[in-house]
Amino acid sequence: MGMSGEGSQKTPEFKTIIMQREPPIGWIILNRPERLNAINLEMVQEIDKALDLYEDDKDIRVVVFKGAGDRAFSAGADVTAFRFQPPAFNTAVFTFKMHRLTQKIEWYPKIVIAAINGYALGGGLELAMACDLRIASDKSQLGQPEVNLGIIPGWGGTQRLSRIVGPAKAKELCLLGERIPAEEAYKLGLVNKVVPAEKFDEEVRNFAMRIAEGAPLAQRAIKYAVNFGWQAPITTGLMLEAMGLALAANTKDAIEGVTAFLQKRKPKFKGE
Repeated sequence: MGMSGEGSQKTPEFKTIIMQREPPIGWIILNRPERLNAINLEMVQEIDKALDLYEDDKDIRVVVFKGAGDRAFSAGADVTAFRFQPPAFNTAVFTFKMHRLTQKIEWYPKIVIAAINGYALGGGLELAMACDLRIASDKSQLGQPEVNLGIIPGWGGTQRLSRIVGPAKAKELCLLGERIPAEEAYKLGLVNKVVPAEKFDEEVRNFAMRIAEGAPLAQRAIKYAVNFGWQAPITTGLMLEAMGLALAANTKDAIEGVTAFLQKRKPKFKGE
C-alpha cells in the first residue's frame, strides 16, 4: 500500500473485505477472489461497518468499491451459502439485510463509486447499481443471471435496473439472464464510463479524485435530490431540489465557489 501515518493504522482487519484508506479516497475491496468475490452474510456485515468508519472520517470524500484480483467485481451472492428450503421467510430475511445495505448506500452522505473490473453479476451488479456511479474496464461483463437458477434477482435487480435502463430492457436482461459486455452496458446507461483494463486502477483513481475535489455538501444535495426525487411526482422532486439548493447556497463552500469563479482560480472546498 505504501502508506504511512496514523490514518492507515486505524484500518481494522476484516475477513471478507479490505479497507484501504487513501485520502481523499476510501477503498472497500471485496476480498474473496477465490470465490470471484461472491457476497455472503459476513461480507454484507463487514461492508456495513466499513461504511460507518468512512462516514465518520473527515478526510475521506468519496468511497470506492472494487473487487480483489482482476477477474471479478463480484460474481454475485454466494450460492453455496444459501439453502432455498422452508421456511421460505428465511430467504426473505437475508434479502432484507442486503436491501438495508443497498439503501444505506443510497442514503450515504458521501458519493459512492463502483469500480468494475471483470464480472458484475447478480448480487454483484445489484451492489454496483446502488452506488452513485459505475466505472468499468473494457473486459467487464454485467448481468442478472438468477433466472438460470430458477430464481429471480432479490437485491434490487428488478427495481434499480428498470429505473436505470428502463423497464423493457430490464425485463430482457432479467428474463434472458445473459451477460452483456461493458460497452453495451455503457450504451444503456448502466455504467458511466468504460476504460481500458490495463489502465483500470489509474482511471478509477482519476475519476474518484475528480469527484473528491467537488463541493461535498452540494454533492450530497444532488445525490439525495436524484435518489429520492425519481421515486416521487415531479412537483415533490422539484421541492427536494429547491430545498437542496437552499441548503447548499447557505454554506461556506458556496461562498468559496463564487469567490474562486470571480478570481478565476480553482475552488478549494472544505465541506463546510
